[in-house]
Amino acid sequence: MTTELSPGNDVGPGGATGSAPAGLLAQARDDYRDLAARGLALDLTRGKPAPGQLDLAEDLLSLPGGRHTAADGTDVRNYGGLQGLAELREIFAPLLQVPAGQLLAAGNSSLELMHDCLVHALLGVLPGAESRWVEQERIAFLCPVPGYDRHFALCERFGIDMIPVPMTDAGPDMDEVERLVAEDPAVKGIWCVPKYSNPNGVCYSDETVARLAAMETAAPDFRIFWDNAYAVHHLTDRQAEIADLLGACEAAGNADRVFVFGSTSKITAAGAGVAFFGSSPANLRWLLAHNAKRSIGPDKVNQLRHVMFLRDTDGVRAHMERQRAQLQPKFEAVARILEARLGGTGLASWTSPEGGYFVTLQVPDGCAREVVSRAAGAGIVLTPAGATHPYGKDPRDAVIRIAPSYPGQAELEQAIEGLTVCVRLVGYEQRAATATA
Repeated sequence: MTTELSPGNDVGPGGATGSAPAGLLAQARDDYRDLAARGLALDLTRGKPAPGQLDLAEDLLSLPGGRHTAADGTDVRNYGGLQGLAELREIFAPLLQVPAGQLLAAGNSSLELMHDCLVHALLGVLPGAESRWVEQERIAFLCPVPGYDRHFALCERFGIDMIPVPMTDAGPDMDEVERLVAEDPAVKGIWCVPKYSNPNGVCYSDETVARLAAMETAAPDFRIFWDNAYAVHHLTDRQAEIADLLGACEAAGNADRVFVFGSTSKITAAGAGVAFFGSSPANLRWLLAHNAKRSIGPDKVNQLRHVMFLRDTDGVRAHMERQRAQLQPKFEAVARILEARLGGTGLASWTSPEGGYFVTLQVPDGCAREVVSRAAGAGIVLTPAGATHPYGKDPRDAVIRIAPSYPGQAELEQAIEGLTVCVRLVGYEQRAATATA
């Protein structure tokens, strides 16, 4: 299982598993006073690569040296080549499960590609669409929750309604997804992080992929935004694989249904990487035609340096093993501290991901915002509670996203220790209030 609940941490409605003994609450208050007095300044807000991870790609910055010619003879310093270097697309095609000829290599940001796809769908006409999205009365996207806040921010930016769908251990609740897409033509898309999802670490099952590919949709221009951000970001020896959605869509007669996104942002240099878009030939032609009006070509020099640094698909895998060596101890430390400080309290459950960049901590209902606030008061900054849900509103106020990657090992362990103090304080306060109500 990608997602595990810590033994004995069954949090019931309101988080109450019985009233908190006065001694536990008093101890939590003492611990919090000690924590706040330490003057910490720790940040767990974003899943950024640590400096040591970025150092692994330091040789990238000295490339391409005196070489400026791609495999086909193109001078990469010049204009052109909207689809990106063929040799780079060949490296990432198997990792993203997209034929190289149907893959586009662009600038450093896959989020930028998602943004552009939404803009072009709003202002242009998608293959299979009857009109531009902007001409339609209402546009909605399905949003598996907990999910990625930047996906939700894009929907808010363009006035796209967001419909939350619960996540399961196999991906989004497909009964609910199938019902919603079948009955409402305004539902034009769904956000998916299919492998080691942000933030729960879930990997979509083969059945989920098959159902996404074959389901009946009321909108003929429905699109799956398949953000495969963690395709090669393993944390254990067991390297999860997911089914090929693009191939499944083609086999089901829905070849144009999926937009695949990926990037090297957490592989090489986060601010100077390469992003990818993959889809059907019709969708690729559609995006290239729109892109031709906003750019004469991507940064092919940067793409060439990535080819020279990574060399081939196996080179990507080898590089990610070096990344794993730095990340795995951090995730193991988070699990160890959470179990030691919160195990058996009934105050929390958490995920134990096998890949990706996040741990999801679930606290008693109504407590997440207060835990985050108390942590900030002690110098530990977390992602805002609610960020994992559309419009920043977690209806249960129970989910906190932990990003272990960026801090050093000692700082991370300090931050998680401090977080557990805040969870105990808020949880025991709630229990005491419930007992006296």
